[in-house]
Amino acid sequence: MSTVAILGAGPIGASVAQTLARRARVRDIRVVDDAAGVATGKTLDILQSGPVEGCDARVSGATDLLSAAGADIIVIADSHDGGEWEGDKGLALLRRLVAAGAAGTFVFAGPGQTWLMEAVARELGVAGDRILGTAAAALSGAIRGLTALEVNGSGADVAVVVAGRPPSFVVAWSSATLGGALVTDAIPAHRLVAISKQLKKLWPAGPYAIAAATAPAVEGLLAGTRAHIPAMTIVDREWDVRGRAVLLPLTLGNGRVLARHTPSLSRQERVDLMNAIARD
Repeated sequence: MSTVAILGAGPIGASVAQTLARRARVRDIRVVDDAAGVATGKTLDILQSGPVEGCDARVSGATDLLSAAGADIIVIADSHDGGEWEGDKGLALLRRLVAAGAAGTFVFAGPGQTWLMEAVARELGVAGDRILGTAAAALSGAIRGLTALEVNGSGADVAVVVAGRPPSFVVAWSSATLGGALVTDAIPAHRLVAISKQLKKLWPAGPYAIAAATAPAVEGLLAGTRAHIPAMTIVDREWDVRGRAVLLPLTLGNGRVLARHTPSLSRQERVDLMNAIARD
């Protein structure tokens, strides 16, 4: 049975656990936080809501952070009282997990973990196909919603790619569609520019939006999916950079990133994306 371990019972970690439990596609979810009783309390709340929401996922809490080492997917979130696992503190934790034999895929759910993603690949030697970031993917849903509002429509009808590197993102308007028609035919250019400018205000995403973006990525890793899932990935030699974390559409399955997809971009969009990737 596949196990997903979530490191941290803070707002992001708890939201990811609840979302995964509610979607009922992962059977074993373990929330790990070194603050005594916190993870157990959060998971008890989720279990009590299960009969109401019609889900029966196996959710448990633990305090030993190294207990996550045996999980198939390890979600790096936020501790109850210490904020996100990031920077040198986060790297020290990941170093311990790797030394303990962690062989699963690391999913970084915090918006401040871009450097940590890259450091895990660069300094710990974890393969790029085992590293994923999901916070930035929440912006794809936000852009779809804002685009739909322009025509009083539904975000479900909008297909658009958001790519880049926090905090700089590019919307591929030239290939975006709304109900099968090009977005550029339905919405004036100045309004699309206005939507793009809102990206900076929408970043960083909140816990619930991050959880909504993280759950499909975790499920795709475990069960495979034909859908392209937006997520941060480590690119190497693509886009003329090495070891950089970039938001791109991905194919996921077998617990790995199987393929990275280059979005269809206009010449200006490609220049903007290159600048976003290169920017620190």
